[in-house]
Amino acid sequence: MKKLYLILLALPLTIGLGAVSPNRVNSQSASPPKELALVRVNVTGQAYDYFRPWQKRAPFSKRGLGALISNGRILVTADLISNQNYVELERADNGEKMAATVDVVDYEANLALLSPQDKKFVTGLPTLELAGDSTVGDHLTALQLEPTGALVVTEGLLTGVQLTRYPAEVGQFLTYRVSLSLQYRDNSYTVPLVRQNKLAGLLLRYDPRSQVMDVIPAPLISHFLKDAAGPKYGGFSSIGFDYFPTRDPQLRKFAGDASKQGGVYVSGIEPDSAAQQAGLHNGDIITEVANLSIDQNGNYLDPIYKKLDFTNILTLRSYVGDKVPVKIERQGQPMQLQFTLSHRAPGDYVVPPYERDDAPKYIVLGGLIFQELTREYLRQWSAGRGDWTRDAPARFVYLDRYQWELFPQGHRHIVIISQVLPANGTLGYDEMGYLTVQKVNGREIHRLNDLAEVARNPGGEYFRIETEEDPKLIVLDVAQTRADEKALRDSYGIAELQRLD
Repeated sequence: MKKLYLILLALPLTIGLGAVSPNRVNSQSASPPKELALVRVNVTGQAYDYFRPWQKRAPFSKRGLGALISNGRILVTADLISNQNYVELERADNGEKMAATVDVVDYEANLALLSPQDKKFVTGLPTLELAGDSTVGDHLTALQLEPTGALVVTEGLLTGVQLTRYPAEVGQFLTYRVSLSLQYRDNSYTVPLVRQNKLAGLLLRYDPRSQVMDVIPAPLISHFLKDAAGPKYGGFSSIGFDYFPTRDPQLRKFAGDASKQGGVYVSGIEPDSAAQQAGLHNGDIITEVANLSIDQNGNYLDPIYKKLDFTNILTLRSYVGDKVPVKIERQGQPMQLQFTLSHRAPGDYVVPPYERDDAPKYIVLGGLIFQELTREYLRQWSAGRGDWTRDAPARFVYLDRYQWELFPQGHRHIVIISQVLPANGTLGYDEMGYLTVQKVNGREIHRLNDLAEVARNPGGEYFRIETEEDPKLIVLDVAQTRADEKALRDSYGIAELQRLD
């Protein structure tokens, strides 16, 4: 396992008039505890370049704050520590330094736990307890640090609770929406929020124009910490099916709905998911989950948050391995199923939704760059400046969006030709790219490993590469391909012409 390293600065803080620089003051009780440990986290690393998968992008640095919780662990967002390669801990009070490791990371829920290599490093520092559920109208306080170590306190109002997509774009998770005027600090990549002296959440995203912050809430953090305390972290359960509302009476009539009261229409099911294994079918109407009724919009009545999307029952209120009763209607006939919840690892998707910390796989064959299609590759098209679904090649976005409908059997990836490097063997092909590979020398290509086997044993004088899109067929001379290898390495700085599992 690759070791991960960070720079952490632990500061025990006592709040007083001289130590607080408030951006906004409110008389209601949302103040931070009288004494708390904030951990300054500085991350240096390099992300991989998916357009040139044999190399990394320019080094980056990130800075944020983590919450010191029980067992000497530090809670941060997963985004803060992704693709890092250097770690060091430093206590401000005595200058002691120490390496740290990442114990648990969940990119889907955007949470991670760090530990100093020696637990004695945090001895004497107070910890931050986890708050319970916060509700609309509560005041939450964001905590930041000045470069001098002075505490900056900014108070905001919780205005909404809903399910939103997190950065990894896998399912939806509970989110607090907070109205708060947050000022930039150089450690603002991760910001803890407290309520009544306890940790209420971590910053997920912030829009400075509307001054609205989305927050990873304490209930989601609690789920993560409880799972992380076990012998093996299971992650959050995958929903495993697509659905849409049943407000349209014609849709309900088409589906044979008899109750005409509520439920959502199942429009697609992932292979090998808990939904498929339980016997859910396309066209079913889900009316009840875990004995909670689902309305026509897909909401259930939560005892704390009122109306919420029902997928919250399967993610936040349940754990991997739990058995959840689900009531459905199938062509007007009521039925009951039982889901045994499971987590789908990113590598089990046809198009993996995220790929952090791991090097992308590729093969350079005669100047053609072959890769497996991933959402991480698609995200490179926006480079954080826009929407990758608009900027990336439309064909690849389509394959990602409808992967289960197009490949219902699963158990495969999609191999693409991302671009063509000019070489003697690729004359006439150098302006091509963004092609989906179907077969090479008659063999179906479901993974890069399939292509690697054909490349080692072509069984003839040519590589015949069949693609979904025009030109449909690309032919490479095997001998010329071998002869071009040294020139490709030298011209493009490619140390190895392939990287596989």
